[in-house]
Amino acid sequence: MSEARSALPNAKFDGIAHVEDAGLRGMISFRGDLSASKVKAALKAVSGVEMPSQRGCNVTGESGLAWMSPDEILVMVPHAEAAAAVEKLSKALKGQHFMAENVSDARAVFTVAGKHAREVIGKLAPVDMGTFQTGEIRRTRIAQVAAAFWMHGPDAFTVVCFRSGAQYMFDVLSVAAQSGSEVGVY
Repeated sequence: MSEARSALPNAKFDGIAHVEDAGLRGMISFRGDLSASKVKAALKAVSGVEMPSQRGCNVTGESGLAWMSPDEILVMVPHAEAAAAVEKLSKALKGQHFMAENVSDARAVFTVAGKHAREVIGKLAPVDMGTFQTGEIRRTRIAQVAAAFWMHGPDAFTVVCFRSGAQYMFDVLSVAAQSGSEVGVY
């Protein structure tokens, strides 16, 4: 059996922002009735955080919950705990209508940080970055790749895409972060 590894181990770029492969992350695509108290309790038990509001992301360390659509949440846990988290959700919600799939190895994760991180994302995504706040998430496109991103701190973003688009994503983020490419909008 092969050893799990991130899509672009040690990939880093420094310019007007720092772009970096964030390493392995445990991710579970969960679909179900997000307003059901039993679902909320099971998701909190696995992630350790409260259910976020619409377009919200509640992350602490490697664990968290990110709103993806009215019936979908991205559950984040340490990579090594993803399979056990799916099992825990399945046991807690037995008899309920839901889906929980470990998608960890199908995703690539990057961080974009620095004074101009908002500008780097703003060049590539059709999102009003001028009003985007810490704890918000968007499921959108970055250049030509389906992606989601959230602001996890001042001037710091996490970007998630399909693993098959990892090199392209890293490249477009790096081009948008090239030194001297400041636009000065945000």
